[in-house]
Amino acid sequence: MMEPLLKVENLKKYFPVRGLLRTIGYVKAVDDVSFTINRGETFGLVGESGCGKTTTGRTILRLVEPTSGKIIFNGKDVTKIRGEEMKEFRRRAQIMFQDPYSSLNPRQTVFEVIMEPVRFHGIPVDDPEEFVIKLLESVGLNEMHLYRYPHEFSGGQRQRIALARLLALKPEFIVLDEPTSALDVSVQANILNMLKDLQKKYGFTYLFISHDLGVVKYMSHRMGVMYLGKLVEVGPAEKIFENPLHPYTQMLLSAIPVPDPDLARELKAKRMNVEGEPPSPINPPQGCHFHPRCPFAKAGLCDKKEPPLIEVEKDHYVACWLYAKS
Repeated sequence: MMEPLLKVENLKKYFPVRGLLRTIGYVKAVDDVSFTINRGETFGLVGESGCGKTTTGRTILRLVEPTSGKIIFNGKDVTKIRGEEMKEFRRRAQIMFQDPYSSLNPRQTVFEVIMEPVRFHGIPVDDPEEFVIKLLESVGLNEMHLYRYPHEFSGGQRQRIALARLLALKPEFIVLDEPTSALDVSVQANILNMLKDLQKKYGFTYLFISHDLGVVKYMSHRMGVMYLGKLVEVGPAEKIFENPLHPYTQMLLSAIPVPDPDLARELKAKRMNVEGEPPSPINPPQGCHFHPRCPFAKAGLCDKKEPPLIEVEKDHYVACWLYAKS
């Protein structure tokens, strides 16, 4: 049995909505989310824009402070740590941002970008220049890039520099926040393959956040589907793609474009069309959050009571009244 590295229990992050002199409501960005990530695996997190994926990742790292819940990393609740313990957690748990240019200091050379966190954490290095060159070579760059600035690189190269900076700290856990969404398709493939190779080599544990289902299927061992701040389905990636249980997951998979026009016409009748937009996270619907858009919603049940996340098949969980007992 695989050992959990990270346990997220009943995590909530509410952002206050300010009115004149008082708080008039809350944006429920992450609303009672629980999942585990085993050591050495990739857990994919998918959903529409605004569903709370990125906020979940940043809250786990405490870049955003949680409203409530537990974040247990290596057996320790990181919501309660401070000082040196927090500094050590920062070294062991890192994030790779969606836009690499915004996460690199434009006034620093590649050498300075990579060495800054190394010096901050007091990691001993005998020959800094040789150390950085080896890191660059591990991500497909070389010593020619050592003293260049971020604006001199392409998007894919900047993401490689960000990855080299992560490797310098030897983390155990990395949040990958849509790391390839701003890159060309060919470059995406190179970065994704590199991430998989590094995981095999160093045993990294990934939380992979993306709205691209094809990429999530390729990268993830297990995955969770988020809707309006809540997890609606969790399970092995292959199993969810082969047999999606929640109507929202079925809708997402139906929206995947098919490159073959003949096959696309054949599948059109089988696609699940869901109308409407996600409700506001400030005032989410009562009961199941998806019921206003769900073709299978039951009046008096789905609009009244929130379904629990239950195990329908082995390791396959879903929050839907179609499978839960009322």
